Parts: sequence; structure tokens; C-alpha cells
Amino acid sequence: MKILFMIVTVLGIPVTLWGGEEVVPTIAGNAEAIKEVQTHADYVWTMVAAALVFFMQPGFALVECGFTRAKNAVNIIMKNLLDFSMGSLFYWAIGFGLMFGVSQTGWFGTSCFFLSDFSPGKDPWVVAFWMFQVVFAATAATIVSGAMAERTKFSGYLIYSAAICGFIYPIFGSWAWGSLYHGNGWLEKLGFIDFAGSTVVHSIGGWTALAGAIVLGPRIGKYTKEGKVQPIPGHNIPLAALGVFILWFGWFGFNPGSTTAANKDIAMIFTNTNLAAAAGAIFAMITAWIKFKKPDVGMSLNGALAGLVAITSPCATVTPFSSVIIGAVAGVLVVLAVLFFDRIKVDDPVGAISVHGVNGAWGTLAAGIFNIGGTSAKIIGVQVLGICAAFIWAFGASFIMFKLIDKTIGLRVSPEEEMGGLDFSEHGANAYPNFQIVSH
Repeated sequence: MKILFMIVTVLGIPVTLWGGEEVVPTIAGNAEAIKEVQTHADYVWTMVAAALVFFMQPGFALVECGFTRAKNAVNIIMKNLLDFSMGSLFYWAIGFGLMFGVSQTGWFGTSCFFLSDFSPGKDPWVVAFWMFQVVFAATAATIVSGAMAERTKFSGYLIYSAAICGFIYPIFGSWAWGSLYHGNGWLEKLGFIDFAGSTVVHSIGGWTALAGAIVLGPRIGKYTKEGKVQPIPGHNIPLAALGVFILWFGWFGFNPGSTTAANKDIAMIFTNTNLAAAAGAIFAMITAWIKFKKPDVGMSLNGALAGLVAITSPCATVTPFSSVIIGAVAGVLVVLAVLFFDRIKVDDPVGAISVHGVNGAWGTLAAGIFNIGGTSAKIIGVQVLGICAAFIWAFGASFIMFKLIDKTIGLRVSPEEEMGGLDFSEHGANAYPNFQIVSH
């Protein structure tokens, strides 16, 4: 009833009283009611956006599953399921506090662990904000799964999922976004622009993926003794394509939702997000067509994702025209980056490093170059500093972590297990039992 009264007050809808008298509520002297309606709208929009970002999890799972072989599909689904599950608990216990807790130094937070800021009866914004942030943390974690697909021990992967959501991602997040709650990050104080996370989320995930792929080494049969690349086709491209469309859809929560406010700003962010994705897909297709003489489907799909990653940082601070340029460059970059990493024998089955690491860096740089408010050497310099800090932190910390896992419980499965498929050796299951013959 209270909400209804606030709505009719704001809209000026006539109300008939019990005695038959009709009155028209006015907003004069009722600014508090208007403010409360706006607050409720902000909560609703933020939670809807969080749900859209959560829906990106099945998108990532389908992309990875489709771009890899059928004998590893169960393992991939399990990794993606546990990324979010492990990530949620460790981000609740540790990560959120490190990222958004009170910070005296600007390097990490020291409060809000186990959501200690929340108690029934108090302002519930902290739990709404946590819910929106945990889906971002899980996104950073699940990016890594694709680059490490088809040869990673499940037990080792679980440790990694906990570490990135509880420690690696939140630490850099506190540098760039800490003041969104109680924090005080050193990088954001310098004016670092990363509205929705091209670097905070995507490059952190991408550079961690690079470390994991290097420590693991390539899949059996990926490169010949002479160094020639041997393609290992995915088993279900329609599944991968569905995953890309789901991710595209989810990005309409990822970028506009980062306003955490139901206001008119989201319209331009929606538009910029879509235009960059479209340009990325087209220019990746053109680049692949020139390079391979055919419009390659995998490169085109990754082009759309590259455009989405690149526009994530500048989505609120560039024009639609600039968004097309940013997406187009991302589409070209992703094809060249995939070829580069293959050339140096870094085996990334889904192109996660190229999509998220490389284009996360490009998008963050583009936020400085195409900034609506104008650009300068100082603005671009701060963007470059943030890009470099992300690489040094994420790659360095995760390389050490993966090495420690490898030297203790082990990170890679045996050659026999890899050849037979991780579904059977790690989970005792087959994704397609009526169609597969598993050797073991």
C-alpha cells in the first residue's frame, strides 16, 4: 500500500477517499516519496542486471563446450558450475571485503568479510551490491576455464576458482573500484577509467588464463615436432554460437547494469554495447576471410565477444560512433592475437586470452583515447598504467599459484587420461552416452 501511494503521488493519479471525495495527490512537499520510488527502481534494475550477468555463466559454458571435444563436455560443465559455486562462497567470505572494505592504504580492504556490514533491519544495499559484484567475480573466474580446457585436473581447478574469486580478482578490483562502497583504491584516485570492467574483470581473467595455459602446456597433438599448428576442431559449433548469443544478451546487464541506477544513462550504454559487438563480429569475419580465404565461424563468433569486451570499459564515456571503431579494432585484434598465441605455442582452445586479455587491454586504452570529455597524455598514461598493473598482478600472482598447484596436487592429467577424455577419468561419466565410444 505504501508503494502504491508513492506511485500515485508521483504520477498525480486521482484517488477517491472513503467518503466519496476525490483528491489528486501532488508531489509538492513530497520529495521523499519520489526519492524512495527512485531507490526501489534502482534496486530492481540492479538485481535484474545481476540476473542477466549470471545468465552469462551458461553462455561461457556453451562456448567452451562447443569449441572443445565431446569427450570433455561433462568436465567443462562441472568447471563452470563450480566456478560460480566456489566463487560465490569465497567472494562472500573474503573477496568482497578485500575489494570493497575500508582501505587505509588504497591497496586492499580490511572490513566487510562474510558480509558483516549487513544485518536485518539495516539498509539492504550491501547485499544488493554484493549480488551484482559476485556475478562479475564469477565471470573473471570462468574466463580461465576455456584456456585450460581438456587437460586440467578437476581438483587443481577447484583451488584456482577459490583463489581468483577470493584473492586475485578482488585485490585488483579494490585498486580500480574500491570507492564504489567503502574502499579507496590507488588507481581510481589517479583517474583510471574502467566503467564496467574491460580490465578489472576481463583482462584479469585473460592474463590469469595465459598463466594457466603456459603452466599446463599445450594439448597432446596440438603442435607437431616441427612446430606446425594442428587444428583440434570443437565438437558442436551451434552450441558455441548459442553461447555467444547468450553472452551478448547478458552483456546488456553487464554494462548498463554497472550504473546500479535506473536512469536514462543506460540507453546510450545499451547502444554502445550492441554496436561494438556487431562491429567486432563483422571485422573479425573480414579479417579471417582475408587470412584464410573463408569467413571463419569461430573467429566471427569470437569477434562479437571481443567487441563486447572492448566496449566494457568505455561504454558510458564514448559516443556510438566511437563504439563502432572500438568494436571494429577488437574484431581485427582477436584474429591476429589468436594466430600470435598459436605461433608461440600457447594452446588456448577457445581463444579466451585473445578475447578477454588482449581486448580487455584495448578497450581500457580506448576509454582514454575516445573519452567524450576529451583526452590527454595524462589520461592515456593512467590507462596504460592500469593495463600494465593488471597484467603484472594477474599474470604474476596466478603463475605462482598454478606452479604451486602443479608441484603439490598436480595441475595436469596424465596423457592416458587426456587421450581418453576427462569426462570418464575425472567424473566417470559421458556427455553423450548413446553416441560416444570412450577408450580407457
